[in-house]
Amino acid sequence: MNVVFLSPHFPPNFWPFCVRLREAGHNVLGLADAEYDALRPELKQALTEYYRVSDMHNYDELLRALGYFTHRYGKIDRLDSMSEYWLETEARLREDFNIFGLRPQDMDRVKRKSVMKRYFQQAGLRVARGRICRSAVEAQDFVEEVGYPVVAKPDIGVGAAKTYKITNDAELMDYIATKPPVDYIMEEFIPGKIITYDGLTDIQGNVVFDSSLEYSKGVMEVVNQDTDIYYYMVREIPEDLREAGRRVVQAFNVRERFFHFEFFRLEDGGLVALEVNMRPPGGLSIDMFNYANDMDIFKEWVNVLTHGRVSQQAQHPYFCTYVGRKDHIHYKRSHEQVLAEFGPLIAHHERISGIFAGAIGNYGYILRHPDLPTLLQAAQAIQERA
Repeated sequence: MNVVFLSPHFPPNFWPFCVRLREAGHNVLGLADAEYDALRPELKQALTEYYRVSDMHNYDELLRALGYFTHRYGKIDRLDSMSEYWLETEARLREDFNIFGLRPQDMDRVKRKSVMKRYFQQAGLRVARGRICRSAVEAQDFVEEVGYPVVAKPDIGVGAAKTYKITNDAELMDYIATKPPVDYIMEEFIPGKIITYDGLTDIQGNVVFDSSLEYSKGVMEVVNQDTDIYYYMVREIPEDLREAGRRVVQAFNVRERFFHFEFFRLEDGGLVALEVNMRPPGGLSIDMFNYANDMDIFKEWVNVLTHGRVSQQAQHPYFCTYVGRKDHIHYKRSHEQVLAEFGPLIAHHERISGIFAGAIGNYGYILRHPDLPTLLQAAQAIQERA
């Protein structure tokens, strides 16, 4: 199988995808604008060939790269980056080279929050009232309809960037005056806790691996207030969440892909569908899959591509927690004290790439333990202020 991997070096923890592909005997064809010598050694060894372009946003260069790969290796069987950023670029290349996967006609339903709502409703799921408001009058009319507070966010966007929580007329006027010149969707504010349904499907759209995250606070709050966050992977996925998540998989026709779906859990126990992402959850979450299950999710993805199935079922023997810290916050415990006090719980720790720092911190710790209160106490202690 010939697999083109766009930007195989970023996110920096995704390089094992290429390594596992090569171990399975596939041609792994890297395509990016980074210097070859800047790639980590394991990635260099995994790549059958690396094609460097001067600019990944120059589509003509990407076309020439895939033309070269096709001439040298034959038909391209798969193309991916596992990144939301390149989703539309991937779709165009798949269309032009007849590669399996999401195509340009799929982009609206997997990128536009306003379109996602229609698919959620077709799946029988509750959604927050919302619509695109392109003028001050439309925004004011929407607020009159649903009342404050409301949330305004880019119709196409990820990571709570430039998201507003609006609680009064003055804030509404400020939003109208300062919002970027792109389509924004306004929604009623839902007072609930964000939870996720995440996983991997086979080529028929069957879920072959699933998981769920719960957050200490909302990402919008974390970004807008520049505070810190922790979140954890549960050991047992609530049945109503799994059932809702699988309805979303079917509604969006998710095939041979990772997915990351977000829901609100309401105080009354109900679920409200929020958005879909056709990629693994961000940050170090994909590594948390491995630590929570004593498995290799990178290898299992390759097994799905190669054999159509996974070789190991997730058993969820551990709760797994990500704890982020930000450089500007003065914490009670130094990094060295965190390692000394919580070392037996810490499975991994590393500095986080700057592009993700606003949401998940400048430094991250992954902790695991069969007992959730033990992990949550540690997470809160690691983030305790001085």
